[in-house]
Amino acid sequence: KNYFKDKALIQLIDYALAHNIDKLIADQRAYAMRAQFIMSRNYMLPSVNAATSTGVTRFGDYTIDGVGNFDSNRSTNISEKQRIPQPVPDFMIGFTTEWEVNLAGKLRNRKKAAYQRWMAGEEGRHLIATQVVSEVARLYYELLALDTELEIIRKNIGIQERALEIVDIQKQSGRINEAGVKQFKALLLKAKALEVEIQQEIVVVENSLNSLMGRFPQRVVRKDTIDVNDLPQLLKVGVPANLISNRPDVRAAEREFFATRYDLKAARAAFYPNIMINGNFGLNAFSSDLLFETPASLAYMLIGGLTMPLINRNQITAHYRNAFVTSNQSFFQFQRAMLRGVEEVNTEFNKLQNYKRVAEFKLQEVSELKQAVDISNELFLTGYASYMEVLLTRQNRLESELQLTEANKEQFMAAIQLYKALGGGWR
Repeated sequence: KNYFKDKALIQLIDYALAHNIDKLIADQRAYAMRAQFIMSRNYMLPSVNAATSTGVTRFGDYTIDGVGNFDSNRSTNISEKQRIPQPVPDFMIGFTTEWEVNLAGKLRNRKKAAYQRWMAGEEGRHLIATQVVSEVARLYYELLALDTELEIIRKNIGIQERALEIVDIQKQSGRINEAGVKQFKALLLKAKALEVEIQQEIVVVENSLNSLMGRFPQRVVRKDTIDVNDLPQLLKVGVPANLISNRPDVRAAEREFFATRYDLKAARAAFYPNIMINGNFGLNAFSSDLLFETPASLAYMLIGGLTMPLINRNQITAHYRNAFVTSNQSFFQFQRAMLRGVEEVNTEFNKLQNYKRVAEFKLQEVSELKQAVDISNELFLTGYASYMEVLLTRQNRLESELQLTEANKEQFMAAIQLYKALGGGWR
């Protein structure tokens, strides 16, 4: 809203940002990456789950458990409640836990990598938003340029129709032959055909703009003609070089590079010992009637283990090397994004300046040709110029006016591309 001044354009952009399909998909993708980060953050904490289970086991008479249970039931040291039934039910209700102790920083680096990818996803949202804004603006000014061209052609058609009436009268008076009348009529028909072509182009651009905004075909509310006074004032004082760092693709590439560096650290940590702690706590009994008799039915288990990769070390080494290569690739991609950003900014800024000069020359050319048309008309009416000179002068004037509109449009196209090249101002 600081860059574009046209209120109608700003309303279209706001609508597109809220309804564009690609933008909505990018939003969902960013939400998914945020969920991945939350999951990775929880990996560093012990997992605690509520659990309940029931089952039944029958031990064979000639197994250690079967003989042991039979012998235990004959003991005088146990009560009637402690006698083991056959088969043996099992009821349990309580909590289970599992915790990987983050000694070498593997989980911490995975969490950092997930965070960087979440931030890269946010930059992806900014990139899509920037593309939506620039595309809406491009199509909008394309429409304004077509409207301006259509206005020029319609004025030209009116002039040509009046000229045809004059030459038709001169033909009847014998000052011009039928060939001259045909030439004027052909020029008029050419202008009318061009009018229809531009009307079709307007339909195509309007439909593209409506589709971009996520709505069905309809007339797009806009200004009457393209006006170079709507060009952003910011561009008249230059572009600071550090604005390249605002580009979403550059920032996303940077985030992805950071993420691969953390992936590399996590892969390196896989070479070190790993400590796992498992446990459970709750109520356990072979009879549901006895399950809640505490503290007799209270049970718990806690196990800690230390593991070290041995046989699968080659697999871990391959994973580490792959992470190393991926990190290098992401660094080069970050460099490429920076170079592309500088190239686009330089190209579009120079394009804007050069087309501004082109428009100034074309404006002078149109002014000269307007005077030439007036002079040729007077000379033709007084018999000092042929109808071919009049036709040629009028044709040149029409082409110059259309070229002036095209030059003005290209200034806006360069300004829009420059907006996109600088990251869209989302910071």
